[in-house]
Amino acid sequence: MSTGNEMLSMEELGEIRGDMEKLEQTLLKNHRIDPNLYVEYDVKRGLRDSTGKGVLTGLTEISDVNGFEFVNGRRLPADGSLYYQGINVTDLVSGLNGRKFGFEETIYLLMFGKLPTQAQLDEFLTVMFAMEELGGRFVRDVVMKASNRNIMNALQRCVLTLYTYDSNPEDISASNVLRQSMELIAKLPIIAAYSYHSYRHFRKGETLFIRNPQKGLSLAENFLLMLRPDSKYTELEAKVLDIALILHAEHGGGNNSTFTTHVVTSSGTDTYSSIAASLGSLKGPRHGGANLKVQHMFADIKEHVSDWTSETEVEAYLRKILNKEAFDRSGLIYGMGHAVYTISDPREVILKKFARKLAEEKGMMEEFALYETVERLAGRLIMEQRRAQKNVCANVDFYSGFVYTMLNIPEELFTPLFAIARIPGWSAHRLEELLNASKIIRPAYKYVGAHIPYVPMEER
Repeated sequence: MSTGNEMLSMEELGEIRGDMEKLEQTLLKNHRIDPNLYVEYDVKRGLRDSTGKGVLTGLTEISDVNGFEFVNGRRLPADGSLYYQGINVTDLVSGLNGRKFGFEETIYLLMFGKLPTQAQLDEFLTVMFAMEELGGRFVRDVVMKASNRNIMNALQRCVLTLYTYDSNPEDISASNVLRQSMELIAKLPIIAAYSYHSYRHFRKGETLFIRNPQKGLSLAENFLLMLRPDSKYTELEAKVLDIALILHAEHGGGNNSTFTTHVVTSSGTDTYSSIAASLGSLKGPRHGGANLKVQHMFADIKEHVSDWTSETEVEAYLRKILNKEAFDRSGLIYGMGHAVYTISDPREVILKKFARKLAEEKGMMEEFALYETVERLAGRLIMEQRRAQKNVCANVDFYSGFVYTMLNIPEELFTPLFAIARIPGWSAHRLEELLNASKIIRPAYKYVGAHIPYVPMEER
């Protein structure tokens, strides 16, 4: 029966297929909960209340996400704002003034709670450069073996295996976790790039090339250098990638992967297990894969809308998408709407400006204009469809996939790039949990089944 794989697919089950189908039916029959019970017991599904607002489960000083303002006691929609350690991310980006280590400064800010002086940044970069290396044995024995078409799974496997290369993996003191966190922040981009090249070579038969990062280059520069066959990139390309990493670095403690960091950290487990769990959360298409969905949606729009400059034609097709008559029949216009932001997502506002600059350099202004048209029309159409009063704005995923495409970053690396950006935020939250919390996070679940007597085998 075996085809050489260790795991059987549903198509390969053969003679046990019938038994598996019976088990599946038993599973489906016995694991359905009456949806009315969630209302009866006021269950906060998804840890959200009836208005969709997240249930308060913790405290943080790392970042603040705002989409409303209070006027005369009333909660009103407002332009979105995002703060890293109290500093507005818009000011953080505009204050770089062309400096190339913007993401590295952001890492320092998130981890240590303040912006670095030049001397502090230089010291920090010295440490980070020293930690960038991956030993040849690790690359050969871990990254190159069992290549994976999903790079997020490859990242998880490599992160967990780094545990065995750590001489002190279980120590959860602040100093050791800081060291481990900085190691992972420095190494994850290299692991992602090498894992992608391994996948291309072993799974697709393409030429394998591995290029070491260069000391003195920013993380964004090194990623493009390691990714591209000719190792070349423009100053604007590196700058835009640096900005994208900054904007994805952190987004409060309530997002799924960061909450996962808090939950797993609260158990007292090691850093590698914690980060691997967060990677697993981010891999989910409801969390980290949204920008890829946006790209696929726009590919579909380009195919079915003959005149991209016609708002009438674009609007007609968007209505088809909303009516579940086009694209993936989900009724969703991806990249539109956010749980917190209402009038605008500050990350999208910033990234859109750099997307325009990159589109001008790449000669892709027609595509950029189509994105603007969809953004302009989609919010209104969604509100009409839902008969909603809450404004619907584009979120950061709307333009991020377009930016990555213009940077010639393959789709397989879209979510891994999100992980590379977010690991500083996860690390800061892990340290915050270790330093401030003393209890394991243990949410309550209400039992709604029935107590029944045990029946002996011969009587069943």
